[in-house]
Amino acid sequence: MPHRGIVLYEETMEYTLIRSARKTISIQLSPAGEVVVRAPNRMPKREIEGFLEEKRSWIEGHLAKLPERKPRLTEAELQTLARHAKEVLTEVAAHFAPLVGVDYGRITIRAQHTRWGSCSAQGNLNFNCLLMLTPDDVMEYVVVHELCHRKEMNHSSRFWAEVERVLPNYRRSRRWLKENGGALICRL
Repeated sequence: MPHRGIVLYEETMEYTLIRSARKTISIQLSPAGEVVVRAPNRMPKREIEGFLEEKRSWIEGHLAKLPERKPRLTEAELQTLARHAKEVLTEVAAHFAPLVGVDYGRITIRAQHTRWGSCSAQGNLNFNCLLMLTPDDVMEYVVVHELCHRKEMNHSSRFWAEVERVLPNYRRSRRWLKENGGALICRL
């Protein structure tokens, strides 16, 4: 349940408290800069707030490192991104499919909150329109990743070997998505 906040050294910190049967307390920071506290069911609120005060400098330091949050995209902006993505990602898939050694069905573009791409058992590819806001090598990585699922519908070592065969530096793009993708998703 969301809490109004706690005053830490004359500054209010908003946070969400999630209680469960866990034994320890932890703090998580979302890419959007939300503070989430996970605490045992019976832990007193004053103990939780004391923990937050104790970790204040850690929280503030990590919040300061988050990229500046940009405004949400409008419906018109999302439609423009989707149209552009359909054109660009179709070309990228057509380029990389022979290199992977696969074919594919239709390509669908969506504004997705949880995925950058997916591949159905029928060979249809789905991509997030937000890929248009990523560097070209990241976009290509996502396309190749999904094309490689046409050979291996899992994330086995054979799958990753196939991705690496086509894109030897894929780890850099994967890391970029992990570090920056959350800030893009928050714009939906």
